Amino acid sequence: MKRIAESYVKLVLAVGQHDADYVDAYYGPPEWRTEAEAHKRPLPEIRSEAEALIADLAAHPPAAGEEEIVRLRHQYLQRQLQSMVARIDLVSGKKMSFDEESKALYDAVAPTYGATHFQGILDQLEREVPGSGPLAERVEAFRQQFVIPRDRLDAVFSTAIDECRRRTLHHIELPAGESFVVEYVTNKAWSGYNWYKGGFHSLIQVNTDLPIFIDRAIDLACHEGYPGHHVYNSLLEKHLVRDRGWIEFSVYPLFSPQSLIAEGTANFGIEVAFPGDERTAFERARLYPLAGLDPSKAERYAEVQGLLQGLSYAGNEAARRYLNGEISRQDAEAWLVRYALMSPERAAQRVRFIDQYRSYVINYNLGQDLVRHYIEKRGGTPERHEERWREFAKLISSPRLPSELR
Repeated sequence: MKRIAESYVKLVLAVGQHDADYVDAYYGPPEWRTEAEAHKRPLPEIRSEAEALIADLAAHPPAAGEEEIVRLRHQYLQRQLQSMVARIDLVSGKKMSFDEESKALYDAVAPTYGATHFQGILDQLEREVPGSGPLAERVEAFRQQFVIPRDRLDAVFSTAIDECRRRTLHHIELPAGESFVVEYVTNKAWSGYNWYKGGFHSLIQVNTDLPIFIDRAIDLACHEGYPGHHVYNSLLEKHLVRDRGWIEFSVYPLFSPQSLIAEGTANFGIEVAFPGDERTAFERARLYPLAGLDPSKAERYAEVQGLLQGLSYAGNEAARRYLNGEISRQDAEAWLVRYALMSPERAAQRVRFIDQYRSYVINYNLGQDLVRHYIEKRGGTPERHEERWREFAKLISSPRLPSELR
């Protein structure tokens, strides 16, 4: 397994020389990266070696009686390599449908919803945000009351991060010295990003191209930081790379099944850290005053945001139809305005994200739903808060695949 794991890491780095977004994080031997950069290998050669490693793994299954995590490691490596082959094929020009691509890359297929599914939620929002003019414009006007002023962003985010970290530390033991820094950036297709650097350190970037609403403070602090990506990557490094010597976890290929676990746990981690009404209570008491917003409107805003969350799969539908060639870019933006109630500017930014990351969009909402199902099936239900945290911590410390979450 050690030989296969080392070969896998080097292949991921090799693919990264052809696909700029492929290597999301790497903290293994620096000479391996240097070698990949110095000698750019042809994609057919990389693909052939990946196929050989897949066959090697199939020929050498874990011995009977091995502990579960060893079995998971074997399955993880095999599926990650299969995903690599699919990504090479896509980069090389192979055409796949949206669902074929997501299955090949992320080991999952998102459900399909038509316009009627979203219309029921839109009807509720019509009643929640009454007035004249298109619903999307009314919702956007309502939300504009909750924009964090630019000069207060850092104070609001810092307070949200501190609270997310405090709540996480109460349930998860983090490696000594873990930390991250926050940067505010522009001209990105995403709203936030965690760049894991190894050594239990991350760089978290927040995109300020568009106005940032008050709910994004907790969203980003949890999703990118605690107990999301920063904790996820730190625990994998601590438990699998350092404690077990499993070098394959020192590299993170973005377009792989690992991303559904990473994004799904990062999103679900928000409600793990802030169950029930605790999030709104904290935002009202601490974040609204810091942002200079009216705390008396916190519950109303949370109600509208809860309904908007039900429209998240509308983004998947826009991506599916757009990438399948069924609708144009302009139509995809219009769909997002109509059924996801995005402003035209946010819809345009989302389509830029789809252009760059394609079927990756399923990892956020489907990933969250699969993680929730998996954890609740194991007793981590909302009323069993401690058990929910225990199951969450176990999941983000293990090499489990998306197909095993069902």
